[in-house]
Amino acid sequence: MKRLFDIILSSFGILVLSPILVLIAILVKISSKGPVFFRQVRVGKGNKDFRIFKFRTMYTGSDKKGLLTVGGRDPRVTKVGYYLRKFKLDELPQLFNVFTGEMSLVGPRPEVRKYVEHYSESDMEVLSVRPGITDYASIAFRNENDILKESEDPEKKYIEEIMPIKLGLNKKYIAEKGMFKDLSIIFKTITVIIKKQ
Repeated sequence: MKRLFDIILSSFGILVLSPILVLIAILVKISSKGPVFFRQVRVGKGNKDFRIFKFRTMYTGSDKKGLLTVGGRDPRVTKVGYYLRKFKLDELPQLFNVFTGEMSLVGPRPEVRKYVEHYSESDMEVLSVRPGITDYASIAFRNENDILKESEDPEKKYIEEIMPIKLGLNKKYIAEKGMFKDLSIIFKTITVIIKKQ
């Protein structure tokens, strides 16, 4: 049922949002050199790697300078990219990941392998379901970039403080998951994005 829900909503979203997707693609392309999409290897269901799609929001090669984005005005982020991130529009191409079955609309946000290597045996439970575009952690840590900005060692803070909380929220989702729960999380995510502005 969840998979059917994902297919219907992702295909509907791609169709309805196609003019916006095309417009964003044009803005990304003319604002800075590089590809329209940013593809990154993340860890999905069953501990298997897959490539996540996003609109590129950073200057080409910026990911080699670090995987975490720190602060709202990270100098690696393009001018167009700043607004795409602010309104979470850079995540829209993940509707294609949902449609193809690599992701779900709601589920634990997929991490890069580097951070999954820090998971305990019990933490691996979060890899038993499809990763999602949004989840409890996305809502709770909507200001994650600003939190990391205040830290002397952002990566250490993320691994030792933020990631354990996210994993706890992911396990909470898995324990409670259901159609109405997914709809509730989607609604809360949209509400948070609007209120944040």
